[in-house]
Amino acid sequence: MVLKDEIQKILNDVESASSDEILGVIKQIQPQFRSKLTTEYLQGKIQKINDVSDDAEKKKQCKSLLPYFDWYLQGL
Repeated sequence: MVLKDEIQKILNDVESASSDEILGVIKQIQPQFRSKLTTEYLQGKIQKINDVSDDAEKKKQCKSLLPYFDWYLQGL
């Protein structure tokens, strides 16, 4: 599946997407940021989310990363 399609699938049904799916897509788009600061910020957020053991909290934190999906789609 193409990255754009993966993003659309998640955005169309966020509730059924797993936190692992969301983080997987974030990791794929992360290298496309031009700012090293943004890349490092995202790496910190990914690590923080991975450290969370509660799935509901993990999903909640992943949802805060969804604007990066919109950014990626707008850049296409």
